[in-house]
Amino acid sequence: MLLVVALWSLTPIAVIVISSFKLPRDIFVWPPTILFWPSFASYAGLWQRWPAFFNGLVNSAIVTLGATVLAVAVATFAGYTYSRYRSRLLSLSAFFMILVRMLPPIVISLPLFSMINAVGLSDTRTVLILLYAAFFVSLDSWIMKTAIDQIPRELDEAARVDGATSWQIMRRVILPLSIQGMIAAGVFVAVYAWNEFLFAFLFTTINAKTAPLAVSEMIGTVETGDWGVLFAAATVQLVPVMVAVILAQRYLIAGLTAGALRG
Repeated sequence: MLLVVALWSLTPIAVIVISSFKLPRDIFVWPPTILFWPSFASYAGLWQRWPAFFNGLVNSAIVTLGATVLAVAVATFAGYTYSRYRSRLLSLSAFFMILVRMLPPIVISLPLFSMINAVGLSDTRTVLILLYAAFFVSLDSWIMKTAIDQIPRELDEAARVDGATSWQIMRRVILPLSIQGMIAAGVFVAVYAWNEFLFAFLFTTINAKTAPLAVSEMIGTVETGDWGVLFAAATVQLVPVMVAVILAQRYLIAGLTAGALRG
């Protein structure tokens, strides 16, 4: 079953990546050619005809980095608070975070549109960073709470006996021991921010346009006939996030399974 699911998921991706290295005339030939001499003509065409795509990649990289850092930073402090303190107000806030997270993004887009225009953040990277971070801080907070729950409270108490302040405990005890949870939380935000389309479509026009928007414009133009260029763009957008997930896989699994074996 796992093999079937893997083939179902990976086959379209493999077709896109392989087709990006074919000559345009060979992409849709039947039967498909398995052995061929790789060509970078589609990538050259992408560079020459779609410079806006590479500007979108830069915007996507900046937005992804900013949203990931902001969301993980906020979620780490929130996770520490939920892990180490108990009160009715904290319980209500945790329930509220889950409730808000269940709302589809399209539901909150209309009221956000007027608010963002009012504060002058429309078509800026800042608005995307704030939206992406806010959208995932609830999930990240629970990931960080689970990770920090694994850190014995005795370490906190020992540090307080030695005269450490709450900030020093957070910086010297909690942060180094919860790095796996932070990486796991960061991967979720990064993948979402790198591929997100709806908010970028609604709140950006020119200056902060991201890579997914550039790809959508390629699909909607008359140059769509050059499928090789479109496949090349999809491959270029895919590679960074795929490499990041593969490199962080060990930390991602450890962060997500934290607390699974607790009695």
